[in-house]
Amino acid sequence: MAVDPKALAARLALKRGVLYRWLHILLPGAMLAAAVFLRVGDSDLVEAIQNQAFDLYQRQGPRPYQAMPVKILDIDEESLKIIGQWPWPRTKLAELLRKLDAMGASVVVFDALFPEQDRTSPGKVIESWPQDDPAVRELKPRVAKLTDHDTLFARAMSKTRVVLGFALRNEASDTLPERKAGIALSGEFPTLPKYKGAVGNLPVLEKAASGIGNVGFSPSSDGIIRAVPLVFNVQDKLYPGLAAEALRVAQGAKTIAIKTSGGSGETNLGERTGIVKVKIGQFVIPTDGQGRVWLHYTKLDDDKKRFIPVWKIFKNEVPREEIENGILFLGTSAQGLRDIRATPINGSAAGVEVHAQVVEQALLGHWLNRPDWALGAEVLFLVALGLMMIFMMNRIGPAYCAALGACVIAGSILASWRSFTYKGWLFDAVYPSLMAILIYLAASLISYLKAETEKRQIRGAFSRYMHPKLVEELARHPEKLRLGGETRPMTILFCDIRGFTTISEQYDAAGLTHVINKFLTPMTGEIMERLGYIDKYIGDCIMAFWNAPLDDAQHANNACASALAMIAKLKDVNAALRAEADAAGKKFYEINIGVGLNTGDCCVGNMGSDQRFNYSVLGDDVNLASRLEGQSKSYGVNIIIGPTTRELAPDYAAIELDLIKVKGKTRPVRIYSLIGDRTIAADPKFKELVAEHEKMLEAYRAQDWDQASKHLAATVPLAEGWKLSKLHHVYESRIEAYRTAPPGADWDGAFTATSK
Repeated sequence: MAVDPKALAARLALKRGVLYRWLHILLPGAMLAAAVFLRVGDSDLVEAIQNQAFDLYQRQGPRPYQAMPVKILDIDEESLKIIGQWPWPRTKLAELLRKLDAMGASVVVFDALFPEQDRTSPGKVIESWPQDDPAVRELKPRVAKLTDHDTLFARAMSKTRVVLGFALRNEASDTLPERKAGIALSGEFPTLPKYKGAVGNLPVLEKAASGIGNVGFSPSSDGIIRAVPLVFNVQDKLYPGLAAEALRVAQGAKTIAIKTSGGSGETNLGERTGIVKVKIGQFVIPTDGQGRVWLHYTKLDDDKKRFIPVWKIFKNEVPREEIENGILFLGTSAQGLRDIRATPINGSAAGVEVHAQVVEQALLGHWLNRPDWALGAEVLFLVALGLMMIFMMNRIGPAYCAALGACVIAGSILASWRSFTYKGWLFDAVYPSLMAILIYLAASLISYLKAETEKRQIRGAFSRYMHPKLVEELARHPEKLRLGGETRPMTILFCDIRGFTTISEQYDAAGLTHVINKFLTPMTGEIMERLGYIDKYIGDCIMAFWNAPLDDAQHANNACASALAMIAKLKDVNAALRAEADAAGKKFYEINIGVGLNTGDCCVGNMGSDQRFNYSVLGDDVNLASRLEGQSKSYGVNIIIGPTTRELAPDYAAIELDLIKVKGKTRPVRIYSLIGDRTIAADPKFKELVAEHEKMLEAYRAQDWDQASKHLAATVPLAEGWKLSKLHHVYESRIEAYRTAPPGADWDGAFTATSK
């Protein structure tokens, strides 16, 4: 049984096609759901992508530096050369405090710890001397009366405002630093990372200090400091960070007020224990749920503008206006002492600079922040963009979908950038965009696999029915293979073996199958070679058509060329069958065929039922092609073509046969015998034959029987070699019959066929 290509394609569509259609939605949809889950869950992946995006914004748009009363007293290499190696004696630090106080400093902030006694104090120094030396024993009582350096340092602290630092640790501590700031908490106690202990300063120093703050940070997982906490949880007690404490002491404020979600109706991304804002004196600072502020760093070239080398203070080379009312951070940039930190702009920044920039931003009221609706907006954008990619892929195709998605992504990134530059808002357009791109790639991959599957289906289904060139064209453009029916001009061919019943009686089933295959294979090849489509095999009959499923502007010419090639190829088929019969000692039965061609508007597509259908063609012109094939035997010619086929292929050699009403039809149709190609059409002898034959037909239809007989007799010698003897006999018989019984005055010259 012949397998119809369209039926194969349709059955595969019900299985693989439906599967791909659902995969095209389900797989990208699952990816979108996973992307939303990761985003809402604040996974490390999302954080890493966001951080890289926000870092890029900072590098492209750093905060412009503005001269502020915030300076860094830098213990640089030159200061170490002039003053001596670190740590300096506390008396030196006391001297520094006195100088700064005299210059009107508002607050001095030490980004350092003093947990141990000064080893240069008199009591410590004398203990390092030989204790059995009489001179040492004599000096001890006198040295004991000297004030140690830590006390001198503490006295200097008490006369100016100083903030000391402490360091957090995860090991338990027996004592905690003295908390100088009052903490006013509005709302529930915030959920912050909890530390078990801390390393503080000497009690005498802490007592003299005006403030104490944590010197540490909470860098991201990649070690970059993007946000700085203002408060820390140490054994369920809240302590300020160094910058927050510096800002409090500089204002002379006593308390740091902390508002958490749930306090006074405040909310923060739906969290019940998150910090919303921190109020330090007159400054209200927005934070994230963990009390962190996002830093907007200045560019590298501006960093040095806030640094003052310490040695210049000792040498009195700094103008008073540089120090007066200043918030001064003491830190180091010297190699070996440097507290190196990575920021989005500087991979090796001094840690003290981070504290200073926090205070600068507080004074400016300039913060980077994420509005409490940022997460919802990002998730909504992700869902909308993802769904657009999923559902637009099938509707407008991958190329247009990619262009549309690129425009939306570019617009979102531009909006995010403008929000950053004008509002200081941190909106992440990169993660949704990346996820949308992945969703697009997944959908594209499925579309590609679907297309490749369709191409394989088309190649497999049509390769035995069409020329390879047509198969490849369909594979490249499967949309040309329309499902359902469509009407288009087509040329249809029917080919049948003459006397097949007699031939079939001579063979058993296997032998007959062999003969039929030997016949059908080369005939099919001639049709497919000229872009024809094999509709079906019906026993010994071949049905084929042109101009579907792909367009063929030369369908009539290609059909005529195929028919002539089939007649020529039949000689080789018969020669091969004769050789087989002779070798087997059997009688050879020659195969002769009749071919009918007709052109007209037909409906082509899926024909059949829901359970089974074939890619085939229907129409009145299809039936006429079948009738013409049957009439070839009556006229004794090999190929009969219809009038439209003749009109579309005028260069081929053809001769009019008759005006005939085929069985089942009431309208007469002019039919032609296809004799040969363009070479024969140009033969003068053939032209003379056609001219004489047309005169015969004209006289015949005018019922001028004498003239018709005359011209018919003239055509006989001209038609030698073109197998028209039976045609001539047909007209001889008709003319003689009409002489005896004329057809009547209303006769239109048409002959009514009584057989198919």
